[in-house]
Amino acid sequence: MGKMTIALLSGGVSSEREISLSSGDQVFEALDKEKYNIIRYDPKTDLARLVKDAPGIDASLIILHGPYGEDGTVQGLLELLNIPYQGSGVLGSSLAMNKLVSKYLYEKADLPIPPYIALQKGDPLAPAAWGKQLGLPLVIKPNEAGSSVGMTIVKSMDAVEAAVEKAFSHDTTVLIEAYVKGIELTGGVIGNKELLALPIIEIIPDDEHEFFDYEAKYTAGVTQEICPARIDDEMTQRAQTYAKVAHEALFCKGYSRTDMILKDSEIYVLETNTIPGMTATSLLPQAAQTAGLSFSRLLDQLIELCIEDHKNRR
Repeated sequence: MGKMTIALLSGGVSSEREISLSSGDQVFEALDKEKYNIIRYDPKTDLARLVKDAPGIDASLIILHGPYGEDGTVQGLLELLNIPYQGSGVLGSSLAMNKLVSKYLYEKADLPIPPYIALQKGDPLAPAAWGKQLGLPLVIKPNEAGSSVGMTIVKSMDAVEAAVEKAFSHDTTVLIEAYVKGIELTGGVIGNKELLALPIIEIIPDDEHEFFDYEAKYTAGVTQEICPARIDDEMTQRAQTYAKVAHEALFCKGYSRTDMILKDSEIYVLETNTIPGMTATSLLPQAAQTAGLSFSRLLDQLIELCIEDHKNRR
């Protein structure tokens, strides 16, 4: 069998463009050149070339984050071009990108989530009512943005209006959540019908960061990541179960990573990433490495899963 031709998509037009390009570089380096002929595409400039090349492409790796990459749009284009691609389809990608819809589906699946309020652009501001309902601190964030872009932890009512304005600069829907202070966890899942829950990772931002924000995610040395997490077997199994349930509730496929908070023996589900960070040191590859799956082999498996799913659907 000859080499497979893989379309590697990175870059794009979201606020996470630079992270996507960097991730694309590392994925390119990790892919086995004996197995794959890899062609790179940046959706910002190369969509016409991708469409033209489509008949000769065996599968695609989407290494894009945020809108126009992780939200089902690129996935829909690849469906039209009949190109298999890793991860969730149009539906799962769109659902998981929308934090409000995700919360509806988490609740339906009986997953514990922090109390929240949804705010539309133009709605009247009611900080006093929000504080009375949810308490302080509050987490204020845009509905459809990744990597904690536009997110603020608010500790006083005086800071609410500025935080809402910041979130609205990224979206027309904003979520206001009760802040849950606890142990930050994340759980990866791999598979189509049969799901493998990876080891849970504990995330510890340094003292300068209250939460796992954009800087904490992407600045070397800022965050300590411990895999497996320092939690007991019961909590580990519960977190892994929640990661699987969240994956299925959002109609995800291939792989996903669900972020959670552990407080007082309760785990709260925060959100699910359908295209988690994909560098060798990113969270899901770290968990896969702990489970005995190298970065290169993880990429092989994601390609195998997407081709399997594509054949089953066609």
